Amino acid sequence: MPTVTITIAFQDSLLNEIDKTARKEFRSRSELIREAARLNIEHRRQWSDLFMLGDMISQEKHLTEDDVSGEIKSARASKVKSM
Repeated sequence: MPTVTITIAFQDSLLNEIDKTARKEFRSRSELIREAARLNIEHRRQWSDLFMLGDMISQEKHLTEDDVSGEIKSARASKVKSM
């Protein structure tokens, strides 16, 4: 796959962390940043899919935000009790 070279600006502290991590993993700076971009895009896509599923279920079951909030509070309370 052909690549395109871009210019991107980082704060010195972030660039130092990128370089430190790349050296530790025996990779180039570019490899590390490409992977970070791919992972970020995938995670955003997964969260978007999850929220779409939640919206679909709440519409099918005619749930309000208060209903969902109440269920979350109830689940968290029962989880704390079981610990």
